[in-house]
Amino acid sequence: MAWFDEVYNFDRSTLNIAHITDSHLFADKNGEYFSVNTAKHFEQSLAHIAKQQPDCVIFGGDLTQDHSFESYLLFSDLINESALTCPVFWVPGNHDELAMLNRISGAQINAAKRITGNGFDLLLINSKGPTPAGWVTSNHLDEITQSLISSSKSNVIFCHHNPLPINGYLDKHMLENGPQLLNILVNSANVAAIFHGHVHNDYAQSYRELAVYATPASSVQFVKNTANWQQKNSGPAYRMLKISSVQGELNIKTDVVWLSV
Repeated sequence: MAWFDEVYNFDRSTLNIAHITDSHLFADKNGEYFSVNTAKHFEQSLAHIAKQQPDCVIFGGDLTQDHSFESYLLFSDLINESALTCPVFWVPGNHDELAMLNRISGAQINAAKRITGNGFDLLLINSKGPTPAGWVTSNHLDEITQSLISSSKSNVIFCHHNPLPINGYLDKHMLENGPQLLNILVNSANVAAIFHGHVHNDYAQSYRELAVYATPASSVQFVKNTANWQQKNSGPAYRMLKISSVQGELNIKTDVVWLSV
């Protein structure tokens, strides 16, 4: 099955979406990542997201920190035990394994990579490479190009890795062929924005007038603008998006939601 073959359809012209990323869970629910209980932060985030009554949640990757299948099961359990009633979609992060993500998919956790609304599509891209840095394969770039060429709608893109540098330590692990991907998106003339995780803080950039947004982590944040890897428990965070198509024009409103420590 090709990456975008599985499609989830919303018969509406406005979608409210929660983008949450970088949970870094362990098999042990009490596991800590830089002294942060990641399961507790993720649980807190899901509870807050549920109150926003989103149409869907998109998880931005790096589900696991210890790479155990039990951490994936914990992710599934925390979602099932939450008050969320909407579908949860995902993209893989550099810590994740596609086979394990697919194993927990079904019912509420949905493996579709094309989400359609009336007037727009959301494309969930695979940026997982052979190293912690990101890489979009040539075959996948062709799939993305073909999908955009054949689309008469506006598109919004989600992936894990940052396609642009953030002037920080994690630039050594950014999407290595980010400019190639971004040029494909811009040249298609029907991509409105791209959203990513990986950098553990909020950023808003642009590339040839294409909006590029980073969503902070639900786990721990990384201090901005430093060549050293510094962590800070600023509390869990996620991003809300309201995407609407009005008379053929796509509008995106987005805000980061920070929760208390």
